[in-house]
Amino acid sequence: MLNNKKIVIVLPAYNAAKTLERTYKEIPFDLVDDVVLVDDVSKDNTIEVARQLGIKHIIQHDRNKGYGGNQKSCYNKALELDADIVVMLHPDYQYTPLLIPAMCSIIANELYQVVLGSRILGKGALRGGMPYYKYVFNRLLTLTENILIGQKLSEYHTGYRAFSKEVLQSIKYMNNNDDFVFDNEMLSQVFMKNYEIAEITCPTKYFEDASSINFRRSAKYGMGVLRVSFTHLFHKWGIKKSDLY
Repeated sequence: MLNNKKIVIVLPAYNAAKTLERTYKEIPFDLVDDVVLVDDVSKDNTIEVARQLGIKHIIQHDRNKGYGGNQKSCYNKALELDADIVVMLHPDYQYTPLLIPAMCSIIANELYQVVLGSRILGKGALRGGMPYYKYVFNRLLTLTENILIGQKLSEYHTGYRAFSKEVLQSIKYMNNNDDFVFDNEMLSQVFMKNYEIAEITCPTKYFEDASSINFRRSAKYGMGVLRVSFTHLFHKWGIKKSDLY
């Protein structure tokens, strides 16, 4: 715990057997109370590795529900465990768990209700091996989102996020898409509720066993991001209401 806040780490897993142990062993268990792993029908032995590590809360989907669908199960279970702070950490070791204390302390001290680990603050993204086309894609999408949503984030596309219980209970994340655009819909919901988001610099690692989406799925994701941004704008202006909010 931190300031009497229960901290739960959620791991949305898919084919993470090769990297799960490295990720898990860097989690600071002097602060973290529980870990939840949700396996989205992995084709490898992710579940066996999770059990060997002693992860107490393991959920196995009976069908592949997608990245967003996985997160829905993660957050539902964390709230069921009465978490005060929930950190979503990818088990592919692309983001370091060593930032968990810093992210949680911001929420535990009631400075912000949401914290993102940004790969773009500083020069961590390219130095960590992010493909250049993805870096440019990231920057252009973020610029567009900031303009349409009216915010100033350095990155909307990080998979390293911490939320207070209050935020998770107040937004309609179950209404979100089950694919990768879930992340953007969630941030749109957070802003629509007038919460502010903190960002901290996060180093990242791109390597063979780290998860990544191909160019075709990246393009589909980009179109989804633009849709979310315009949905946010139209809802805010009262032009067209959305059930996301």
